[in-house]
Amino acid sequence: MKSRTTTGTGMISALAGVVALTGLATAGTAQAATGCAVTYTTNDWPGGFTAAVTIQNLGNAINGWTLGFAFPVSSQKVDTGWSATFSQSGQNVTATNVDYNAAIATGASVAIGFNGTWSGSNPQPAAFTLNGVTCTGTTTNPSPTPSPTPSPSPTRSPSPSPSPTRSPSPSPSPSPTSGKPAVAADGTGTYRTVQAAIDAVVSGNSSRKVITIKPGTYREIVTIPANKPYITLQGLGSSPGDVVIVNSHYAGGNGGTFNSATAFVSGHDSALTNLTISNDYVEDGTTVNQQAVALNLNADRAVLSNVRLLGDQDTFLINDSARTYVKSSYIEGTVDFIFGGGTAVLNDCDIYEKRSSGAPITAARTDAAKTYGFLVYRSRITGATGNTTQLGRPWGPNAQVLYRESSLSSTIKTSQPWTDMSGNSWKNARFFEYKNTGAGATVNSNRPQMSDSQAATYTPQKYLAGSDGWNPIG
Repeated sequence: MKSRTTTGTGMISALAGVVALTGLATAGTAQAATGCAVTYTTNDWPGGFTAAVTIQNLGNAINGWTLGFAFPVSSQKVDTGWSATFSQSGQNVTATNVDYNAAIATGASVAIGFNGTWSGSNPQPAAFTLNGVTCTGTTTNPSPTPSPTPSPSPTRSPSPSPSPTRSPSPSPSPSPTSGKPAVAADGTGTYRTVQAAIDAVVSGNSSRKVITIKPGTYREIVTIPANKPYITLQGLGSSPGDVVIVNSHYAGGNGGTFNSATAFVSGHDSALTNLTISNDYVEDGTTVNQQAVALNLNADRAVLSNVRLLGDQDTFLINDSARTYVKSSYIEGTVDFIFGGGTAVLNDCDIYEKRSSGAPITAARTDAAKTYGFLVYRSRITGATGNTTQLGRPWGPNAQVLYRESSLSSTIKTSQPWTDMSGNSWKNARFFEYKNTGAGATVNSNRPQMSDSQAATYTPQKYLAGSDGWNPIG
């Protein structure tokens, strides 16, 4: 993978600004007037790339923007994007604000991005326009920061579903909290790291292996591979905050969004209980590729109980292959922090939007052939500020999300709690609410409500049953 950065500055008025770029992949200067700066960074792999764009406003405040640029070659295409609505005609691309980031105050920045495809070469755009105006000036382009070679596929697509034929799941019930722990950072356990304990489990195990973890902070990357099913990670503290598995990888420096996670859980019938998975990378408003995943879940029939998932943008990735039951847990983030094409039931959970300007909570990419995507059930939605948080937006055109019998606080943007994404209209997605309560649970034409007859087939058990009748709820 190549990591490349292009920076330009320019002048923007209340409704206009631009950037003209030269010196695309190396340090250099470009002519531009003072007022704005745009940084365009790509991480490449054969046939695909992730592009991150930061628009910094150094001039007058603006409210509503469109960024335009042209790909140098016709083989470059925008696939999926985030934090803007993207459209492409030939080699010309436009990115338009979404409502939560329409305003850019003086000195503030907006970060957007997309996944793309290319063949032959992937040159960077030579110029950008903001609200149709191009300008020139002088700025220094930073040298690119190398990134490691990526292992994920070139699109934000999850791994294939596991085989539907497998033995019944051994119970993920907790083990005793007394005795010698499997993992202890202070050396009093069998292993000092969580990963060392996972590595010791034989591949292809057919019985449940409970890995107990002594209270402490474990700064590591944890991977439960697909060939090690039936693993439970159990924190031994009095609360999930006593055992913290944490790292600070982010998409821009670690091979894209998928590679940025603190924990990768792929073994089917995995279980996490009484612990925290955190990505403590902090968005700074200027760094590009800021997605920083806490948990990347590929495991089918996964159970999370009394768990905290902490992050900023893209906290919890639920891939196509996953069905997961999340019980009595806490999830926080900023943008699209519950996302993916898998199936998830979040029951009795606390979900917190921590960004003061708000953003969408979910970004589902449910396949059209799947009836069920995300169910937020009897949970509590809160946020840092009032009337700013959105329930979600469609990462894919057939996204399916239901908020059912949940408490929606005043943080919800009541007039418009769903929004568009990457050319996918929320109105065409399968977004619903059912019998929610709280200050954020008003009903209007922008808030589709599920009928009682529909709701009878959208229960937690229905979401998770699949073809094998899985029922972790009892």
